[in-house]
This record gives sequence, C-alpha cells and structure tokens, in this order.
Amino acid sequence: MPVSVSNLTQGPGVLYAGVMGATEPTDATTAPATGASGYTDVGGTNDGVQLSIKQTYKELEVDQVVDIPGRRITKREMTLKTNLAEPTLENLAISLNSAASAITTAGTGANATKSFEPPNEGSATQPIYRPLVFDGFAPGAKTDGTAPARRILVRRALSTDDVSFAYKKDDQTVFSVTFSAHYVSASIKAFKVIDQVLA
Repeated sequence: MPVSVSNLTQGPGVLYAGVMGATEPTDATTAPATGASGYTDVGGTNDGVQLSIKQTYKELEVDQVVDIPGRRITKREMTLKTNLAEPTLENLAISLNSAASAITTAGTGANATKSFEPPNEGSATQPIYRPLVFDGFAPGAKTDGTAPARRILVRRALSTDDVSFAYKKDDQTVFSVTFSAHYVSASIKAFKVIDQVLA
C-alpha cells in the first residue's frame, strides 16, 4: 500500500470539559462553546493529549487442539491523559471530579480571594462524571494545507489517576490528569470519533 501523505497528522488540539446532560456537539467543525452549551475550554495543555484504548481478551480453550481457538473481549478501557497547563482552581476541580460549586470567592478588590475545598462528607463517595470533547486534526489534508477536523467525544468520564503538580524553579506547573471513559447505556456508547470529510 503506498503512503498517502495527506493522511499524516500532527498538531495541537483543544480539550473541553462539560457537565452531564449538556447537549452533545456532533459537528466536528463547530466548537462546543458555540455548538452546544455546558462545555468549558480547559485552556492550554502541555506535552500533548494521549488517547489510549486498552482491550482485555480471555482465551478460549479446548482439550483437542494446542492452538488458541478464539478469544472473547472481557474489558475495554479508554483513557485520555494530558497535563493541564493552566493550573487554575477551576481545572483543579475538574481534575478532582468536583463541582464548580466547590470553588468559593470572598472579599472584594485587593482583598478578594478564591478557594477550593473538596467534599469530605457522604457526597464525596459519589464522584461527578462529565463529558469531554477533544478537537484535533483528522487524516485527509488538502494540497492547499487545509486540514479536516477530528472530534473525540468521551461521554461519561472520570479523573481516575493521581493528580500531581509541582512548583519548580526551572519547570512549569501543570495538573497531570488521566480521564477514563465509562459505560453510558446500551444505546449510547462510551466514546465516539468523528472525522470531517473535506470535499
């Protein structure tokens, strides 16, 4: 198969975090901010956005043959991993599966403050799932440099890894975060990939 240069992709993308129940944006060319309400651009990311789909298969066995006769999938995990380069309290709340209401403001003018406190009562055991939208580039670039859009929808995500951030003299502070996709329903899949097709 010959190499199709137009299918090679590279470049940054934009990550949006939503609230459950927000209208799902399906047009890969429209930003969620204008295509659907309830989504927030999390701002800059550092070191890219890595999408992984891990599939676990169980081998079938029979006594009569030495070869593996087949496999059945027993688990699928889709994760989205990135470093949020804007370490705001809003992004910290998203990273820790907390509601925006966990951020409070006090004072005015030069004495104004904003703070975040995680829940520690019974509600802390009920994490806040949220939809994610990642917009990047799809294969199929035109000779004039126009690149099609790719949209990845994670319909019910939860931050599942440790959230770490460091303050260093010679390095940037970021929130390191991993979101995992979760089951939605029999008719609504956990994630979807949409590619724009250029005419």
